[in-house]
Amino acid sequence: MNLDELIGEYTDLESQLADPAVHADQAKAKAYGKRYAVLTPIVATYRELEGVREDIKAARELAGEDPSFAAEAEELEQRVPALEERLKHLLVPRDPNDDKDIIMEIKAGEGGQESALFAGDLLRMYTRYAERVGFRTEIIDAQHSDLGGYKDVTVAIKAKNGAWGRLKFEGGVHRVQRVPATESQGRIHTSAAGVLVYPEAEEVDVQIDPNDLRIDVYRSGGPGGQSVNTTDSAVRITHLPTGVVVSCQNEKSQLQNKESAMRVLRARLQALAEEEANAAAMAERKSQVRTVDRSERVRTYNFPENRISDHRVGFKAYNLDQVLDGDLDAVIQALLDAELAEKLAAHS
Repeated sequence: MNLDELIGEYTDLESQLADPAVHADQAKAKAYGKRYAVLTPIVATYRELEGVREDIKAARELAGEDPSFAAEAEELEQRVPALEERLKHLLVPRDPNDDKDIIMEIKAGEGGQESALFAGDLLRMYTRYAERVGFRTEIIDAQHSDLGGYKDVTVAIKAKNGAWGRLKFEGGVHRVQRVPATESQGRIHTSAAGVLVYPEAEEVDVQIDPNDLRIDVYRSGGPGGQSVNTTDSAVRITHLPTGVVVSCQNEKSQLQNKESAMRVLRARLQALAEEEANAAAMAERKSQVRTVDRSERVRTYNFPENRISDHRVGFKAYNLDQVLDGDLDAVIQALLDAELAEKLAAHS
């Protein structure tokens, strides 16, 4: 869509949102409002640029009568490149999922108990990051390990302007190098945990036929195999056409666990549909390795050197302690900058 079409869409949305009848349909009003918010900075920057160009033209015309206007024209001209660059960035196609909340799964991989402890460290890192930036987190399901880590944990992360836009590149294998708590000889070990990130899907986004589901209930188990309760409250849902299996036992009631499992299932099915329909999405998802293999790493956390390295963009910093405490801004920004540079190159 070119700039004129975007401005036309913006004007149309402006009149639609001023119509009380539109707000009678909350879903429609919400969708219009989101799109209007996306287009507003584009239109505002375009209008500012056009205004500056008009002022330059007027100043040049007046400079023939009053030389002082020549200096004003030169000063205005210096603003044009920055405005053009800003508009260029704003016109880069946005990821349609950027405004969505996310479902994140963290899975222990190679390394046994040490990998499960590291999965717990990653969960803490993301929850602390969420606290820093004002996101909300909700543990959907958790399978604890004996030493206090996680074999598998699923968390929902919600943000006013969407969590996907900030955390979409966290998917993949995260590798840790450190002396494990279980190591008596002081040797450095390498282990890994896998992170999967999905945009959270609304019920209207993914239609699931109840006949395509097999739902099993069983008794929840806690840390060390202890019983959480004495009723069959845990739920396992199998989506028969795709073979996707989701289980949830974090809540005390079967109904709550079923609702949580359905949220994860919708997110996974939407991600699968996007992969099948969009080759670009499929390529992007390749970084989210399904098997936690240490060789397929996206990031390394080196404790002896206090170093974090993101291997996709060559990012390296020596503040691992702060990163694990939630200070993820620099590494996230490096990934977003690389995405923007790639998009600008594709549309130049």
